[in-house]
Amino acid sequence: MPTPTAFFQGEFIPMENAKIGIMTHAFNYGTAVFEGIRGNWNHSQEQLYLFRPREHIERLRQSAKIMRMQLNYSDDELVKITHELALKNGYTEDVYIRPMVYKSSEAVGVRMHDLEDDFLLFVTPFGAYLDTEIGARCMTSSWRRIDDTMIPARAKVNGLYVNNAMAKTEAQLNGFDEAIMLNVDGHISEGSGENIVMIKGGTIITPPPQDNILEGITLETVLSVAQKDLNLPIVRRSIDRSELYIAEEVLMTGTAAHVTPVTEVDRVPVGSGKPGPISKKLQDTYFQIVTGELADYQDWVDPIYPK
Repeated sequence: MPTPTAFFQGEFIPMENAKIGIMTHAFNYGTAVFEGIRGNWNHSQEQLYLFRPREHIERLRQSAKIMRMQLNYSDDELVKITHELALKNGYTEDVYIRPMVYKSSEAVGVRMHDLEDDFLLFVTPFGAYLDTEIGARCMTSSWRRIDDTMIPARAKVNGLYVNNAMAKTEAQLNGFDEAIMLNVDGHISEGSGENIVMIKGGTIITPPPQDNILEGITLETVLSVAQKDLNLPIVRRSIDRSELYIAEEVLMTGTAAHVTPVTEVDRVPVGSGKPGPISKKLQDTYFQIVTGELADYQDWVDPIYPK
């Protein structure tokens, strides 16, 4: 097995040597932005497929811009580095790739300006985040999703994720699998790490960006498949909490969670209390896409190992 390798301070080095100092600004204040890229292992092909890495890099750049950070690599360079790192690590299982732009200066003081920026990248084995077959039991969190006037909701800011972590822990300590967070206006925003999709009357309904969602890459994938393959209409509008109780189906989408049906919200069964037919169809197509099985969607996946 190859030595676990990271990209750190402009070079590929053993993961065990990729260290930051305890005074690093990002460590002290959460002044960093990140992405999560899935690598999905196809056993029959003996191939690792990265799912939409370019779109993740583009979103990383947007997050960095919002946070006044300089990313000193082009998108092409970052995609190439990501491919090379995945190849160097040689994993034959599902992986999670974490690119990050961070304030690397060793300095004390709350600010975003007059600080150095750097980029790092690592990869780690990563299996199922939620049970995609059984589905997820969710609760509405008492923790509200941050507003864009507090921390930019469209950016994946490291420090922001304390908000998500509190919601996730609250849910799991109360016996649920995942949290659903409301925005400050009381509308459905998202899960602790997933977008929310509701299915009602054969229509796909999902919260709009102004409800402080992270504009999900997996979400857009699922919406595209729903429209193209299932011919389902898409509506982006605010969703009330109680609408989830009477929805025909609810599902969560995200890099970590993939496509996970929601079977229960606040102890109220969603539909029959089991994954619904549309959720299953979307899920089946999605897993075929991310493992490189569907020719129509080959441009969304990048094979890593030469054949």
